[in-house]
Amino acid sequence: MVTLRLVLSALVLLAVCRPRLRGHSRSGWVTVLGFGTALAAMNLLFYEALVRLPLGAAVTIEVVGPLVLSVVVGRRAIGWLWAVLALGGVVLLGRGGLTELDPVGVLFAAGAGAMWAAYILFSARTSRAFAKLDGLAIAMTVGAVMVLPFGIATTGATLVEPTILGLGLAVALLSSTIPYALELRALRTLPPAAFSILMSLAPATAAAAGFVILGQELGVLQIVAVGLVVVASAGAVLTNPRSNTSDVPPGPQPV
Repeated sequence: MVTLRLVLSALVLLAVCRPRLRGHSRSGWVTVLGFGTALAAMNLLFYEALVRLPLGAAVTIEVVGPLVLSVVVGRRAIGWLWAVLALGGVVLLGRGGLTELDPVGVLFAAGAGAMWAAYILFSARTSRAFAKLDGLAIAMTVGAVMVLPFGIATTGATLVEPTILGLGLAVALLSSTIPYALELRALRTLPPAAFSILMSLAPATAAAAGFVILGQELGVLQIVAVGLVVVASAGAVLTNPRSNTSDVPPGPQPV
């Protein structure tokens, strides 16, 4: 599914954006290659986490990556308060509910969070080096090429079955292509701080989706844990003096 998501999203973006490949500097190409690598790794690690963790728990752990990035960039003492609060929430995740979280799944989710932070940094640099959505289209293509061998090795000819292709296209459009377009539209009318606070609700919305759609129940402590991470993320945005002026865009949800 990761392979179909990235490959089909790349094809759609290439068809719509028709990115210009000439006239870019070497540093620009290094940046967009890093962007694509972070994008591929983020998706691979996150979906591996989903195999082992409930959706809400996986997103909660993952969102700590951008939160830590916000603390480091903000360089304010209060930022560490939000980091500690988020860490407490992640610890509670393993203690709530009927069973403890799979430690391998936790590592995959944490790795996805680190790649999400890298994605944010590379996306900001790419937006300055490439016009319009050219950088995103190229980075998505790089990511697609990187994950394609994994998809082929895992499922082989199943990738090109009509039903699977149709499902993959739906996932690509609903989780990548359309959300990216909506994010750009929202950022034209919303202050970055307001947008980031809305993005910080991702753990709560993921937990709700996991419960309603997938039947994944969270214990009381795990619900409190999700709430702590949401509060920490929103607090980090509100107390960051750069949150209203930064040109670093929030990363997309890989859910």
